[in-house]
Amino acid sequence: MKNKPPKVPNSARDIAHYIATGQVSLVGAGPGDPDLLTLKAVKTIAAATVILVDDLVNEAVLQHANANARIVYVGKRGGCASTPQAFIEKLMISEAQKGENVVRLKGGDPLVFGRSGEEIEALQKAGIRVHIVNGITAALGALASLNTAMTHRDHAHGVLMVTGHAKPGDPGTDWRALAHTARQAKLTLVIYMGVAAAQRIQDELLHGLAADTPVAIVQDATLPSQRQALCTLDCLHQTLAEQRMASPCVLLIGDVLRGLAGLGQAEVAELARGQM
Repeated sequence: MKNKPPKVPNSARDIAHYIATGQVSLVGAGPGDPDLLTLKAVKTIAAATVILVDDLVNEAVLQHANANARIVYVGKRGGCASTPQAFIEKLMISEAQKGENVVRLKGGDPLVFGRSGEEIEALQKAGIRVHIVNGITAALGALASLNTAMTHRDHAHGVLMVTGHAKPGDPGTDWRALAHTARQAKLTLVIYMGVAAAQRIQDELLHGLAADTPVAIVQDATLPSQRQALCTLDCLHQTLAEQRMASPCVLLIGDVLRGLAGLGQAEVAELARGQM
């Protein structure tokens, strides 16, 4: 059954209610470095009266908020206690219905594994105006820090972005099928939230990808605390354990990384610091 579009005001009462109702902006705070915030995001944050902040948002981003804005932390991070999604949606709706200009501030881009689809649907059902402000997603920040690309005419004709964190009760991604597709179509795999399931992801991908397929693991992309490691697909889980790397991490897999594979770990670390 298709969702009904937001009700269009056609009476004096409806029009008065519509004018009094605020709006919600889903804003991407970028991968971590506050300098990567877009100008549009800065303006939208500055105009907000209520800001709902995700756990991965750099605190420095909030320097752009109005001093009178109410800031509410609604942390959501895998493996940690999280604010229930239903509560966040109800809070956004109730604040907007009071006439507040609400910003839902998310790490990376709000449309990439940010639960925005659910939030947009809930807001539209409530007749709330929704505004989207894109941000730089973590994978782009990670690749840029390593001076490599997602695509390459010789090695990668496209990109598959996928989450390694399945909804409870959902079997999640068919990694074997994904591996065969990535090999046949020459695609770069970008896996978000894949640390906890890294062993299974590795084992399943090896049914379609070569053991020596290069992998880059990037933790805390674009932040001063960024760490990175290079390995091959058959050593993904072992490398995560040995290097003690943890979420938030992005796993980058594919032949587009062949150039990096010729470098040592120390050289890659220097590259990420901008010293090469």
